[in-house]
Amino acid sequence: MTNKSPMELLAPAGDMERLEMAVAYGADAVYLAGTTFGMRSFAGNFTPEELKTAVTLCHSKGVRVHVTCNTMPRNNEVEQLPQWLEYLEELGVDAVILADVGTLALATRHAPHVQRHISTQASVVNYQSARAWHDLGAQRVILARELSLEEIAQIRAKTPEDLELEAFVHGAMCVSYSGRCLLSNYMTGRDSNRGACAQPCRYQYALVEEKRPGEYFPVFEDEKGTYIMNSKDMCMIDHIPELMAAGLNSLKTEGRAKSAYYAAVVTGAYRHALDAAAAGLPLDPVWRDEVEHISHRHYSTGFYFGQPGQYTQDSRYVRNWQVAALVTHCDDQGNATLSLRNKFALGAELELVGPHVRPLPITVDGLWDEEGLPLEEVRKPEMVFRMKLPVPVPPLSILRRQADLSPQ
Repeated sequence: MTNKSPMELLAPAGDMERLEMAVAYGADAVYLAGTTFGMRSFAGNFTPEELKTAVTLCHSKGVRVHVTCNTMPRNNEVEQLPQWLEYLEELGVDAVILADVGTLALATRHAPHVQRHISTQASVVNYQSARAWHDLGAQRVILARELSLEEIAQIRAKTPEDLELEAFVHGAMCVSYSGRCLLSNYMTGRDSNRGACAQPCRYQYALVEEKRPGEYFPVFEDEKGTYIMNSKDMCMIDHIPELMAAGLNSLKTEGRAKSAYYAAVVTGAYRHALDAAAAGLPLDPVWRDEVEHISHRHYSTGFYFGQPGQYTQDSRYVRNWQVAALVTHCDDQGNATLSLRNKFALGAELELVGPHVRPLPITVDGLWDEEGLPLEEVRKPEMVFRMKLPVPVPPLSILRRQADLSPQ
């Protein structure tokens, strides 16, 4: 798969497994965090040694590495930033993502060869703000999710050509300006702007009258239900040409706290979408369908074409597919070694997908253990086994099966 698009595809990497998937499935760049200063404290994240390994791996594949330092650091944390930034400089990290003007000044001083990207946490929604960050030394601004496509085009027209613009195109949306919501901090003590949001916007709410404790009255926005703040997920895979025309330099998919399978499938789908748009071709429907194969809430186009609307019936994820196994090796005859994720047996109807691999339905007609002895079923998670696949595939290809995993 060749990267033809002039726009960067920037994929999330919550840990090493997810990073490897994003790289294999076509990311031009990945964004990740160390164990401090990042906005996703519940992702696996990277220790200093793991980060060194990640940078080496990515650069060997021609993939750029962006490291998040986008929390608002307190006094005691600011003291630790210079050493961390100097380490990022030493590793050859390509960019640091930040939201705090003090962090920007420190990055300029302590990591002068690392690009400085302004986080979506800074809520840049106009060209004057973008210009100001550029004047302070930023090479890129990650625009607020709340902008329309028309507003983005206006910002592009009124900002310096060497200021890059990045925007989110897929994943979870915030009911507030991203990271500015106080509900989580107030209700649970988990600060959304410190990477620990509990997502109370997804809760089901009821009304309690002061003198009637224990009596709960349903809260209706309309007849559809009571999840009045539940945001839809964003999906812009059908609109890559419009994003390109607006002048964006980088398209970012959300999901550092999501699964390796999510990282693989979303990255692969958007890789094909970007390359098709760059070639002036329509998107093959099979790649559009791929974003329906991952865990997600009901989709919208975010704010790009107006208000996205809320989904008030429930806050459940749509989960219709399950990973069965991961390919670790495959020869040119399709003889594969795999690692099990969820049990299946002879006769199972599965689907094979992978880097460069168009989704392909298969029926399991043979299973063998590592010594070549036949098996009726594979059951133990992460057990190694063998299968004959209908086509040769690269490592990190995925066997999956249809299964309704949405909570009831």
